[in-house]
Amino acid sequence: MIVCPNCAHPNPDGANQCENCCTPLPVTTNCPKCGAIVQVDAAFCGQCGYDLQGSVSQEEGQVLPQTDPVVMPTVVSPIVNIPNLELPEPLVKPEPLLSGTVNLEKSSNPNTSVPIETEEPLLTTNTISTPLTTPEVSSPPPEEEAIPGKTQLQEKFAKLLHIRTDTNIELPVNLSVIHIGKPNDKVAPDIDVSGFPDSEVVSRSHADIRVEGDSCYIEDTGSSNGTYINNTPLIKGNRHKLEPGDRISLGKGDLVSFLFQVS
Repeated sequence: MIVCPNCAHPNPDGANQCENCCTPLPVTTNCPKCGAIVQVDAAFCGQCGYDLQGSVSQEEGQVLPQTDPVVMPTVVSPIVNIPNLELPEPLVKPEPLLSGTVNLEKSSNPNTSVPIETEEPLLTTNTISTPLTTPEVSSPPPEEEAIPGKTQLQEKFAKLLHIRTDTNIELPVNLSVIHIGKPNDKVAPDIDVSGFPDSEVVSRSHADIRVEGDSCYIEDTGSSNGTYINNTPLIKGNRHKLEPGDRISLGKGDLVSFLFQVS
């Protein structure tokens, strides 16, 4: 698979131009170590990490220069003797705490209080028992009944409309590759066009439609008279993403033509 450098669209191996934006694709080669497909100007293999440029130098007989390892100098830190320092005395000496409870009473000076030892505690805590209550659990709302016609998912079906006979051909929904052509001994066609007028211009194995997700791609499988999309020839090896309204012509002269539609 070759990724387009312009729009990042994945293209099949061997493609010359991007099937999405028609940009020329880079030239690829195989990794000499693992065989993965890499670009010619790539430095390393994206699959195994092989040095592609180094392999070219070795094949040409070039010897890469070797550099001596860098020796870092050893730094010896001097030994410094640190004298023992004495801790300074605290500026304020803490007063010892009283062993009993403390009650404050007013002294002669109304702005000061004198601590007096007392046996009664300063605060009394009353324990109030509160009965546990079970939180109410709200019942889930009833499910809404489905209203007919409110929301419906509709599947999309792709089909080909034969222009001359106004015949619709629905694409099989259970196939990822749909073969278009006429009965033969190698690959039986999923869409047989032998019953349409001027079908002699169509090859037995003419084209394939590949279904990938919600997209359909068409490619020519080596037909004699070619495949044309909107009157433009489809190069063998390239794919075209089909859009509703695209005109598909099997062979020259626009004799066997279909319109790609989605319903």
